[in-house]
Amino acid sequence: MSALLRGAAVLFASVWLCAGAVQAQEVRFAPEADYGPFIFQQDDGQIAGLSLDFLQEISRHAGLTLNILPAKPLAEILADVAQGQVDVVSSLRPTTERAKYLGFTKPYVQIPAVVVDRSDSAQRLSLAALSGAKVAVGKGYAVEAFVRQSYPQINWQAVPSDGVALQQLLAGEVDAAVADIASVSFIVKQEALEGLQLGAAVGFDYPLSMAYRKDDEALGQALEAGLAAIEQPQRLEIINRWMPSDALARQEHPGLTPQTVGLFGLLLAAFLAAWALWRRQRRLPTA
Repeated sequence: MSALLRGAAVLFASVWLCAGAVQAQEVRFAPEADYGPFIFQQDDGQIAGLSLDFLQEISRHAGLTLNILPAKPLAEILADVAQGQVDVVSSLRPTTERAKYLGFTKPYVQIPAVVVDRSDSAQRLSLAALSGAKVAVGKGYAVEAFVRQSYPQINWQAVPSDGVALQQLLAGEVDAAVADIASVSFIVKQEALEGLQLGAAVGFDYPLSMAYRKDDEALGQALEAGLAAIEQPQRLEIINRWMPSDALARQEHPGLTPQTVGLFGLLLAAFLAAWALWRRQRRLPTA
């Protein structure tokens, strides 16, 4: 980011705070209970994740104070937002339905959704090969509407979280699952799951943004300014903290087949390259 843009972002955040926007000085942040590595509740009850690290940096730059609410499933959080009980939600992909009551910052990370199957399956590793099968997908997740519309021939099973989807898959309650690749890697590691393999990307990426109550435009501007003030090296540091490109290779974890290690690395490398290109393009002068 150029020094001029960075200075403007910091100046906006300072002016916004000094203007006495009381409603936004302390914001109610609703975290998901089980969406690691982005946002999740640890065994000790504390909230952690890549998205929280980003939100804390955004808040520091924008002068916001976070009031972290009890963790809940996403569907319940969205209902609370619609009722005016929540100010900020992290790790969300903009959708037409959500845009009715939420505003969104620019994305801070982008991750593809993939098919997950048991490693002893008949290699049905794409949605096109799963006609009539039971496939789990997160209830209320942005990918749910996409796969239901794109693959109506599949018997979609809405579940509370990606973790539940993988557990049902291993238990034989569903034939496959759809989840973002970072969450799958995180859950496999955290829960020591075995017997899973990654399949094809489903054609849907998660460009995750911070979301805020649509009726609070000042809060949205402060979040955007705070995000813009985070330098590229710090962005990559946060991403690598939670999604290191060589994590699966180092772990040599039995829960994912060797082929999935390469797929994860390629997808993450592609994301980082795309992110760097986007950042470089933003520096180019416009005509």
